[in-house]
Amino acid sequence: MTLKELEERYPALKEYTKQMPPDIRSRCTVRTHAAGSIIHQKDIELTCFGIIVSGETRVINEFENGNVYMIERNKAVDFIGEVTILAGMLKTSVTIEAVTSVTAAYISRQDAERWLKEDMNILSLVGRRIAYKLYRSSYSKGTRLFYPPSYMLLDYLVKYGNHVGFGGPASPPFIIISKTRQLLQEELGINVKTLNRTIRQLKDEGFLGVEKGKITFDLEQRKKAVSWLEAARWK
Repeated sequence: MTLKELEERYPALKEYTKQMPPDIRSRCTVRTHAAGSIIHQKDIELTCFGIIVSGETRVINEFENGNVYMIERNKAVDFIGEVTILAGMLKTSVTIEAVTSVTAAYISRQDAERWLKEDMNILSLVGRRIAYKLYRSSYSKGTRLFYPPSYMLLDYLVKYGNHVGFGGPASPPFIIISKTRQLLQEELGINVKTLNRTIRQLKDEGFLGVEKGKITFDLEQRKKAVSWLEAARWK
């Protein structure tokens, strides 16, 4: 697929590529990453810049002791390698993984550096996206330090429910959180032992259920969790 064909399929991309130099356009390639695949690995040299036009990714940080911490999840339109390029660094500081099937347009790092220098439109869009991520991170910074694991898990369940439309007019009576404990650990930043202990505690207190190892969450439990979270914020 060419860049022009990609723009026709995803018109929102044109806002980003409308001033891309013709010679750089001609060298642009399109790739699709399968769900669960690694798009870029931490500590690997960055050789290209990407614009994600469809799908969702998660940004994780892997540590030498084997622990994995999820920094954020992002939906298209998003970028690959923008922070590394603007920081003037050789290697990336995080790993990017495809949550769903992801389609992205790629150019070489050399072309990207030139494009960002010549085109104020793309530089502004990249800068705005980075600022948004920093704002989102700063806004919630400290939650893991200030609030107990029970707060973080209930807050996660309520937000997860909001994301899938749970609690709306056509909402099912309950939802099942299909994610593994390992994935929940990464997203919440809580170790598995603490997570399992927290799940047992909240189950005993009636905030959630467990079915075949998966967390369940009904409408009454959602209402109870929302009230508890609101009270906890004002303590």
